[in-house]
Amino acid sequence: MDELTAEQAVEEARGLTFENVWAMVVQTQKMIQETQAAQKETAKQISDLSKNVGGISNKLGKFTEAMFASELWEKFNRLGYSFTSEAPRMRFYENGQVLAEVDFFLENGIYAMPVEIKTELLEADVEDHIDRIEKIRHYMDSKNDNRKLVGAVAGGIVSESVLRYAQKRGLFVIQQNGDSVSIAASPVGFKVREW
Repeated sequence: MDELTAEQAVEEARGLTFENVWAMVVQTQKMIQETQAAQKETAKQISDLSKNVGGISNKLGKFTEAMFASELWEKFNRLGYSFTSEAPRMRFYENGQVLAEVDFFLENGIYAMPVEIKTELLEADVEDHIDRIEKIRHYMDSKNDNRKLVGAVAGGIVSESVLRYAQKRGLFVIQQNGDSVSIAASPVGFKVREW
């Protein structure tokens, strides 16, 4: 931009009338309003996109849970657990607050098994589930429920390292294998952890 000389600035100022200045103010206000309207529309579009992405994520999670739900019971019964009931989205409350929530809770008179299902299982999910099991153990103890508590994690995607990590922590791992799901083969010396 070229800088105006003092003389040029004076000349431009002489040419300004109240009407010219007022027209510039009105035009500036209109531009500000248009910019604000565009910003609101952009914010709305971003909000809508976030809702859509969140909705897709929730639907994918529900799909993954449904994929595993139909076969959990029978897979563990083949291992000798003989579960007699299964509850999806089981919540445990303490003092009116949710203490823990699991995707599925399998149980019988001897064992109870909280199962957490993820689209992609990560090590952090394994740790979170162990913390959750410990809270459920606390809850069961407060209700004089002395059944053995064992845990399982499931994932549509489970890397070999996460599989080994979860088993090392004493959890069963259920994974997708083509048209079905299966409990991952346990390594030599695997012992499921009991709480």
